[in-house]
Amino acid sequence: CCLNSSAHNTPFPLSILLQVGFFPSECVELINDKVPQSVTNSVPKPVSKKHGKLITFLRTFMKSRPTKQKLKQRGILKERVFGCDLGEHLLNSGHDVPQVLKSCTEFIEKHGIVDGIYRLSGIASNIQKLRHEFDSEQIPDLTKDIYIQDIHCVGSLCKLYFRELPNPLLTYQLYEKFSDAVSAATDEERLVKIHDVIQQLPPPHYR
Repeated sequence: CCLNSSAHNTPFPLSILLQVGFFPSECVELINDKVPQSVTNSVPKPVSKKHGKLITFLRTFMKSRPTKQKLKQRGILKERVFGCDLGEHLLNSGHDVPQVLKSCTEFIEKHGIVDGIYRLSGIASNIQKLRHEFDSEQIPDLTKDIYIQDIHCVGSLCKLYFRELPNPLLTYQLYEKFSDAVSAATDEERLVKIHDVIQQLPPPHYR
């Protein structure tokens, strides 16, 4: 956007020349005849009859797509369990609490009251097998010998579910309040504050 002065051979910004109100005649040049052919040929052309049919077909196809619910009924679409927002997962599944947690906690209360149930890790292959079954909307039989003999894999699966929640169980929004609550001076004050913050959790997280 600069033009050269013949007297000083120094560039003048276009804004200054505009303020003066005119351009010297030697600085003005018509560019109509110098527009590249490729630019003039790039003007949008009318849609051909063939392309028009294709566009109509695509619009019809998009409108006739099956709903999410129908895809689920046919077994084509699977809802994620692990790594899915808690509220979204419960809304899609229609449950009050995730099935994976319900199954695991019931199993642990019956078979898993052992030392270090949530501290020791289970066998990785068993954890991944359980995860795959729950992600496939199946309810695995936790009473199989493979799981009874490796009770810690069920506890590890619970921890894995909580760890992969996009928004943690106690939520990012209430993190500071929980932090302040557990820092209270006495046990009694700490209990009251934690109870108050828990009441503020979103319903899916509270349940």
